[in-house]
Amino acid sequence: MTHVLLVRLAAPLQSWGAVSRFSRRDTHSRPTKSAVIGLCAAALGRDRTAPVDDLAQLTFGVRADHPGTPVRDYHSVGAGRYPLRPRDIITDHRRAAAVSASMDTATGPGFGHHELADWYGAPKKISADPVSGALVSGELSRTALITERWYLSDAAFLVGLQHEDQGRLEAIAHALEHPKQLLWLGRKSCPPSGTLAVGILRGTLAEAFATKQLLPHPVQPVSGHRPWAWIQAAPGTPGAAPVNDQPVSFDPGRRIHTTRWETRRRITLAPTASGWEDIIL
Repeated sequence: MTHVLLVRLAAPLQSWGAVSRFSRRDTHSRPTKSAVIGLCAAALGRDRTAPVDDLAQLTFGVRADHPGTPVRDYHSVGAGRYPLRPRDIITDHRRAAAVSASMDTATGPGFGHHELADWYGAPKKISADPVSGALVSGELSRTALITERWYLSDAAFLVGLQHEDQGRLEAIAHALEHPKQLLWLGRKSCPPSGTLAVGILRGTLAEAFATKQLLPHPVQPVSGHRPWAWIQAAPGTPGAAPVNDQPVSFDPGRRIHTTRWETRRRITLAPTASGWEDIIL
């Protein structure tokens, strides 16, 4: 008999990177297995170099109750001037030395002067721009690096983790509600909201997704709403497609993902589908 741990992933912003490179940071339309397994590993307090074989063995599925809206965030890094606070030069000798070398003490205020807060400097790796003389940031002194980052706004997903060992799922559920490390939904700027672990049910992912109502959300679903779900399947399953998000290692020195297979289907909620009040961890 298999059991399914249901995990609620909802927040003002989520970002599930799949092929992010350099200045463009994209987001998948739904949570990836790699990201969710990483979330569970962080909750359990595991180091990035620790094995995740036991977590990677879990069968993964996700139901898009509220897919959310893609939003683009514009970033610029480097160039320009930066406010220099008096406490910066007191606590960081490198900044103090750089500012001291760049300031004209014959015409400008020295350290301790009450007008020091009106001067400008860069937080780190500062140098004088050869054209303007302003203190700017290292190699990016003349040209700002423009980055493009994508998020899902107001999305809500129901993730399912299936396994025969109920005890393993109970340990993950407890960790998600009492995490040993900070948790976020894809990026550090995306903390989760509300309860994460919402229950453990007997059965399969398809059965769990069909027997539980949509997640509570400010936007109430219309009658007859049939959300999409993606459920991990065995290789060769008819209609299954490959996805390159099966985690092998999160070690920064050798981060490895392999291919798994999943099917995509509409979920029709059963007429007797129950809410969350009857789910007990």
